[in-house]
Amino acid sequence: MYAALPRKRQTLLFSATFSDQIRVLAGLALNDPLTVEVSPRNATATSVKQWLVPVDKKRKEDLFCHLLRKQRWTQVLVFAKTRNGVDQLVERLLAEGVNADGIHGDRPQATRQRALDSFKAREIQVLVATDVAARGLDIDDLPLVVNLDLPIVAEDYVHRIGRTGRAGNKGEAISLVCADEVQLLASIEVLTRQTLPRHEEPDFIPDHRVPMTDASGQVIKKPKKPKKPKENSAKRGLGRWMDSSEAGNAEPTVKAVRKVPSFNGGPRKRKP
Repeated sequence: MYAALPRKRQTLLFSATFSDQIRVLAGLALNDPLTVEVSPRNATATSVKQWLVPVDKKRKEDLFCHLLRKQRWTQVLVFAKTRNGVDQLVERLLAEGVNADGIHGDRPQATRQRALDSFKAREIQVLVATDVAARGLDIDDLPLVVNLDLPIVAEDYVHRIGRTGRAGNKGEAISLVCADEVQLLASIEVLTRQTLPRHEEPDFIPDHRVPMTDASGQVIKKPKKPKKPKENSAKRGLGRWMDSSEAGNAEPTVKAVRKVPSFNGGPRKRKP
């Protein structure tokens, strides 16, 4: 593509985020460029309120449907990691009477465009999408983005939640996070220089806890439980033997030891 361009030209490069890959591309396409940043690198919009809800992986769909009813969301864009994840959630929502549709790479462009147009017209309450299909989506006054799954690439998190809180409007971004995604969460928090607040949903407290992360996005490992002290070997065996640790400085007391029965039907006789 670059070979087909005229040698004398003006090249402008725009990007919502400035990842290392974009930086490499800029080095190839631009000659001594002037960089203009409207916000710090990879920063999220201050108009978007962000938080996460810890949940077990197998209960993510249940939690989303619960929050959809409880919070009475009117319009929500949901991001799933896979095409199957998109189809499964859409099927679940339709079965529960929610007007929903999905967009991903396996669907024809015309089908995706119809779904997007219906969502913009508020004919669809929930639109479920993958990252590839949702690139460049421009939806006016979108109030909410939900991450059913965290993205593999941290920069995609910035792209996702950037669909809401645009043109001076307020927006919300909620991530449903399971224990398996803690490293992805840490990468996002390092990139965006923030620690996402956590709000637990009472009926969905996870069995597998999501480890906490510190201010730099690093995973805080739980301290190991102290090992139980081993039983003193002096306390084992026949009868009960005295251990000096039990008595401290007290004088040891002699305790009777059980007699061993004879094997010939009577007491043993000593030989003269």
